Amino acid sequence: MNLAIIGTGYVGLTSGICFASKGHIVKCIDIDSKKVGLINSKISPIYEEGMAELLAKVIDNGNLKATIDAKSAINESEVVFICVGTPSLKDGSINLDYIKQAAKTVADNLNSYKVIVVKSTVVPKTTEEVVGKILKESGKEFGLCMNPEFLKEGSAIKDFLEGDRIVLGVGDKKTESVMRKVYERFSQKIFVTTPRTAEMIKYANNSFLATKISFANELGNLCKKLGIDTYTVMDGIGMDDRINRKFLNSGAGFGGSCFPKDVKAIVSKGLAEAEPMILLRAVIKVNELQPLKMVELLKKHINIVGGKIGILGLAFKKGTDDLREAPSLIIIDELLRQKAKVIAYDPEAMNHAKKIFGERISYAKNSNEVINSSDAVLIVTEWDEFKNLDFGKKIVIDGRRMNPKSDSSEGICW
Repeated sequence: MNLAIIGTGYVGLTSGICFASKGHIVKCIDIDSKKVGLINSKISPIYEEGMAELLAKVIDNGNLKATIDAKSAINESEVVFICVGTPSLKDGSINLDYIKQAAKTVADNLNSYKVIVVKSTVVPKTTEEVVGKILKESGKEFGLCMNPEFLKEGSAIKDFLEGDRIVLGVGDKKTESVMRKVYERFSQKIFVTTPRTAEMIKYANNSFLATKISFANELGNLCKKLGIDTYTVMDGIGMDDRINRKFLNSGAGFGGSCFPKDVKAIVSKGLAEAEPMILLRAVIKVNELQPLKMVELLKKHINIVGGKIGILGLAFKKGTDDLREAPSLIIIDELLRQKAKVIAYDPEAMNHAKKIFGERISYAKNSNEVINSSDAVLIVTEWDEFKNLDFGKKIVIDGRRMNPKSDSSEGICW
C-alpha cells in the first residue's frame, strides 16, 4: 500500500521505516529540509538501536523516501498517518497546534478517499472532535482511525515489529478493513475499539507504568531508611502475576518524551472534567523529587559548593540519545544552583546536552575522564559501559543500581 507519514520524529520515522520493511511504499513528510536530506542519505536523525541499518535497507529497496512535498505524498497515498509532536503547555495540558496543522495539511490535499490515522498521543475526543472536524471542512470522503503507538525508546524498532498488540480505534467497518490491510503482515493481535477508547488506552498504559515506577521509588526511599533491600522486595512482589516485576526498579526516576508528558496531560484532562486525579498527581510529584535525592545524598559526603561533580549518563535511559525530561537535567540544574562545577559524559547524548547547557558545564570524552576529573560521581543513566568501572576511593552516588566498584558508594534507594 502507499502510505504517507506526517512527521519524522521518534514515532513518525520509526513507523515509516517499519511499514516500509513490511513492503509498503512510504513517503515521510517533514517541513525540515535538512532532516529530509539526512533521511534520504540513509542517515538517521535520531539514535535508536537498529534504526540506521533498517533505514538504509528500506531506502535501497525503494520502499521509503522523505519529502517536503506534502501535496504529492498525500495525493499518492491510500493511508495518511499523523505522527507529529504533542508537547505539554505550561499547565501540563496538551498542545494540539501541530496536530491541527497536520490535519489542515491533509484536508487541503485530499483528492480521493483515504484513511487518516492519528498515531500521535492525544487526549480522548481529539481524533473525532479536532482532527475529524478539520477534515470534514475539506468536503471529501475519508476514514478516521486512532492507532496509538506503544514504543519504548531504545527498542522502538523491535516494539513496532513484534509488540504486544495493535490497537485500532475506528468508527466504521470500511476504515477497519483498510487498517487491517495495513497491518496484515504483522504478527501482533489486533484490538479494535472506538477512537476515544484507543486514545484512553494509550494514556492508561503509560500512566500505569509511570505509577509502578513512582511506587517502586517511594517504597525504595523507605526501604533504604529501614535497611531493607528494595530490589529484593520488588522481586518478591513481582512474582505475583497480578503485579509483574517489570517497571519496579527503584532509581532516579522516569523521563523521556512519553511518561512525564502523558501523565501530566491526562491529569490536566481529568481536572478539566472535574476529576481530581489524586493518584496520578502524586505519581508526578514523586518523580519530580526523586532525582534531587541524589544531590541530597551527595551532600552527606562532601561540600558541593565549588566542588567538581561528575555525571555519568545524560539520556533518560540507555539505548537512546533523548534528553527530554531526563533526570540528569534536574540534577545538573540543582548542582549548578548550589554552585557546584559539573563535568558530564554520555555515549550518545553529548551533542544534545551541549545545546541545553552550553558552557555552563564541562564535557568529558569518556567515563574515565569524568572519574579522574571529579571529586564525586553520580551515575544517572544505566549504560552498560558504566557497569565495570573502577572508581577507587571516589564517592559515587548510584542512581541506577549499577553497583560501582568504589570504596565510597551509596545507592539512591539502597
